[in-house]
Amino acid sequence: MNAELQALGRAIKQAQYRQHRSLDTALAAAGTTLAQWDALRAIDRSPGASARALAAATFQSEQAFGTLAGRLLAQGLVERRAAHGRRNAHHLTPAGERVLEAGHKIADEVLADRFAPLPDEDRTTLLELLRRLAET
Repeated sequence: MNAELQALGRAIKQAQYRQHRSLDTALAAAGTTLAQWDALRAIDRSPGASARALAAATFQSEQAFGTLAGRLLAQGLVERRAAHGRRNAHHLTPAGERVLEAGHKIADEVLADRFAPLPDEDRTTLLELLRRLAET
């Protein structure tokens, strides 16, 4: 057992958990959740994407993303358009664009607060290290 590696893994998970809780709580002011806002971001980055592609982009199963997309559809934040075969293309509505923009402002504030203990140089190093890990 390598206790140091296990402690590192736990520290990363703990930082992510705290960040997610902070974002989820703050995003309620925009009438959304972190999962919903993340889905809106993914759709904004890839308008017309399939549920499969959006599930992968948001680290969810296709079934979980389908349920989430159904809630966004019911709230009038996204629309589905027929695409090739049985595939649906997802697009933001104007209401979805407004919630997305409000979420960006909230996330900027929350993340500035969460990363405030780290100087800019440490943030840059952390980002580089995490990107390197994500590439492997």
